Amino acid sequence: MLPLTIGLADPAATDALGVALGERLFAGAVVALDGQLGAGKTRLVRAVAAGLKVRNLAAVNSPTFVLIQEYAARLPIAHFDAYRLGSAREFAELGVGEYFEAGGVCLVEWAAKVADVLPADRLTVTLTVTGPDSRLAVLTAGGPTHAALLAELAAALNSTPSG
Repeated sequence: MLPLTIGLADPAATDALGVALGERLFAGAVVALDGQLGAGKTRLVRAVAAGLKVRNLAAVNSPTFVLIQEYAARLPIAHFDAYRLGSAREFAELGVGEYFEAGGVCLVEWAAKVADVLPADRLTVTLTVTGPDSRLAVLTAGGPTHAALLAELAAALNSTPSG
């Protein structure tokens, strides 16, 4: 499936994308998030958690220093931040493989740093700053289950994948 490119005019648009994605995530879903500092990765994670009906939205914040946060929701959420890690091996040593197999949803910020350890079947979301409040989101599916998710999301957002 072709990538889905979505212009996000403001933070509310980022929130809407995240909620729509969270409502559609399934057990075993892995979402890899990339983008420069301030691109909105943690904001998107918070909105995804809202879409997953997280019990305590205020608890959803960047796990930069603790590396992993867990949240109770419709499906358990494991939120990782690889920013401070020196290698994919360090990420693997956190026991992430167990999280990927646990039947929850895994959200990984700074995923490009640890891509070698991530499952091939995943959804990658790359956020690019295009203005003070605007962003461009490019969503790419890396396997069949996440391709189905991306198609469902595109239909819900009335968007067309682009190449």
